Amino acid sequence: MSRKPPELPEQFFKRQDESSDDLFYEYPRFETHIDDSTIDNLTEFYREALAPEDRVLDLMSSWISHLPPETRYQQVSGLGMNEAELARNERLDDYVVQNLNESPSLPYDNDSFDVVTIVVSVQYLIRPFEVFEEIARVLAPEGRCIVAMSHRLFPTKAVYAFQMLSPEDRCRIVAAYMKNTEQFEETESLDRSPSVGDPLWLVRGSLFSLPQNL
Repeated sequence: MSRKPPELPEQFFKRQDESSDDLFYEYPRFETHIDDSTIDNLTEFYREALAPEDRVLDLMSSWISHLPPETRYQQVSGLGMNEAELARNERLDDYVVQNLNESPSLPYDNDSFDVVTIVVSVQYLIRPFEVFEEIARVLAPEGRCIVAMSHRLFPTKAVYAFQMLSPEDRCRIVAAYMKNTEQFEETESLDRSPSVGDPLWLVRGSLFSLPQNL
């Protein structure tokens, strides 16, 4: 059931470049958007937070997922904007090319995953409340959503709010995306920044053991 998002300023999800994202992501970018030390910290967090039996959805995925190389998960699916990038991602068992800003509905059945990850991409969502409703739907009971953020972004495509808010407020708004679904029992914000390198801020949400308000 879709829920009304909270009242937010009109400019909150505006962008400098409102042209189609399909054009912006037409050509692959085989590059990392955070420093190696920050990637190492993210991978270590996944090592702590994920289990081999987990079914993982790497949402807004690219050519690398930053998952621990020594761990084989039950399933790793990817959804992103560029097919060439997704095809090069060796961790993905399957992938879908989809523009969430045009089509926020996820092409997966209910309870399909135990973990959904989003890495340095949440700032590009212009319909985040719809997307997080879908994340809650495809997660199994007690499933987790892990959103990783840093300070790097494409300024023309990031929504206004993420360019103006402090790191603490960015974490609060991502937690609000989760809480608005009414399916997440708890959320927490974590700072896993390395001593040298790009910062790493994480928001982790955990679903209730049973669906709410059905």
